[in-house]
Amino acid sequence: MKKILIIYASMTGHTEVIAEILEQALKEEGFKVTVKEALRTKPKEMLKYDAVLLGSYTYEGGEIGDDFMLFYEDMERVNLAGKITAVFGSGDTFYEDTFCVAVDLITEKLHELGAKVVLDGLKIDLVPDGEDEDRCWKFGKDFADKVRELIPS
Repeated sequence: MKKILIIYASMTGHTEVIAEILEQALKEEGFKVTVKEALRTKPKEMLKYDAVLLGSYTYEGGEIGDDFMLFYEDMERVNLAGKITAVFGSGDTFYEDTFCVAVDLITEKLHELGAKVVLDGLKIDLVPDGEDEDRCWKFGKDFADKVRELIPS
């Protein structure tokens, strides 16, 4: 069974809800899923899994949240060449110019480190409900499809 790691940071609980939806979608697709908070995880942990989803909220001025920043900075020490990844996060559309910019910054870092980013980042306004919840499920299913495509059984 393929193993997927979800690492996230959530100040208000919004990004945590996204992580939980992704976890359920991936389990439904037959994957073994582990979910960890960024503050309680080291980047080298990503090497033990077939694929990784990273999630963070965007703080007011367009910054990666403090509780993801240490993880983000420590990613430099890990060889992520070819690692299957994607990024998700929450933000507030009130901050139009910097809405979910943390998703873009993490995606950019993954590219720099040689990871294989297989989906465009998932950006959710505040907590997912209704249509946004459906987008989260679809993101999880699409990620599952990419993992199966890139790592055939």
